[in-house]
Amino acid sequence: MTTSDDDGDSLVLGRRVRHLRTARGLTLDALGERVGVTPSLLSLVENGHREPRLALLRSIADALDVTVADLLDAEPPSRRAALEIALDRAQRSAGFERLALPTVRAGKSLPLPVLEHLVGLHAELARRDLESVATPEEARRANTQIRVERQERDNYLPEIEQAAEAMVRKAGYTSGALTHRAVSRMAEQLGFAIIHVDDLPSSTRTVTDLANGRIYLPPASTPGGHGLRSLALQAIAHRVLGHERPSSYDDFLRQRMEITYFASCALMPETATVEHLQQAKREKDLAIEDLRDAFGVTHEAAAQRFTSLATHHLGIPVHFVRIGGDGAIYRAYANDGLPLPTDVTGAIEGQLVCRNWGVRRALTRRDRSSESYQYTDTPAGTFWCSTQTGSGTTGQMALAVGVPFSSASWFRGRDTSVRHTSTCPDEACCRRPAASSAARWQDASWPSARIHQQVFTALPTGAFPGVDAREVYAFLDRHAPRPEA
Repeated sequence: MTTSDDDGDSLVLGRRVRHLRTARGLTLDALGERVGVTPSLLSLVENGHREPRLALLRSIADALDVTVADLLDAEPPSRRAALEIALDRAQRSAGFERLALPTVRAGKSLPLPVLEHLVGLHAELARRDLESVATPEEARRANTQIRVERQERDNYLPEIEQAAEAMVRKAGYTSGALTHRAVSRMAEQLGFAIIHVDDLPSSTRTVTDLANGRIYLPPASTPGGHGLRSLALQAIAHRVLGHERPSSYDDFLRQRMEITYFASCALMPETATVEHLQQAKREKDLAIEDLRDAFGVTHEAAAQRFTSLATHHLGIPVHFVRIGGDGAIYRAYANDGLPLPTDVTGAIEGQLVCRNWGVRRALTRRDRSSESYQYTDTPAGTFWCSTQTGSGTTGQMALAVGVPFSSASWFRGRDTSVRHTSTCPDEACCRRPAASSAARWQDASWPSARIHQQVFTALPTGAFPGVDAREVYAFLDRHAPRPEA
């Protein structure tokens, strides 16, 4: 059983009636006699179990010498009434029902400290219930839903595009790469100063001090300018987009998606980026590396930005896939029909891509200093892709941007002769071992599996999942400006 908003309104109304009745020294019998109803019906109203009709509500208001509006006030009439309502709501929740405990009546005989303790304990139980709901499966479902919604919108979010473009132009941006100084001006537009520190909490990428108008970033000497600009822009995005503290893992993931999108829009503003892409399309020379170099960003940032603009502005459906050295998907997007592998929930993260796809075959190449190109025939049609390989803290990786065969003519690398066939998800394509090998080794081998440690890790919890609040608050205490004597 769950508690609806209507139930909450009825509780507030009932407690207000009780508060006014007792303040006037009336018993249930006395008030019932004045309004012409039984005391038992009034008791149901006061306990939120019966919503009175308008005629009865008017009679009660007249008997208590108040207006109907006074009775319908959304605020509880007193601190105690608010606690009583909170206890009633808690004892009507599904979580309380699972405990199979007797309910506690919040009558006048219940001491206020006891009432406060009960409400506090129920609040903590509710918080733990919410945390336990945020299972890895729940997070994957939320992430999948966000990906599907982005796909339906061609990964183009005009409201965020417009907000980012307006801010960078106001900060003095004209063309090319966005400077660090422009990013600082964007922060100043919102009343914030960017401060570089060398002791950020280990569980954070940035920390924003809302009270003192400060955005703390890692040291300015950190290699790679794009990273620091992006971190600052993501912190700025929370303020621009009016984010509230996330109340669920879905909220948290959506906010992460939106701030990443904002940072991408700011680093590669729509107007300038579209002009660059349209010129390259006219010349039939679209290339992610050119977009990367023109705006001074990483290859992955340029690739993902391309997915946001290609369909909306160029009329080109597109896919993006990033995999690890084992072929497992780290991040992917497709609105061009590429059959991304999924699990039973529709999630793609962690799924293995076909060994014959260009993004995975690129990891087997000896020469990885340049882009590789490939056509791949799949059950869903033929796709062309451009792949860049590299390595990071988690090992090898490869990322590809691709399009259907019909759109390949706009891209550099379209003349490649490399072509492979994939029949996945048919396991005979690249997963099932050869019959002769299976017969030879199935009963004569015993591999020791490498376990991905994250499968044992509980999903980070809290308003900001994975963040150590104690560490963050201690950091803010150290850096907050001291009040003047």
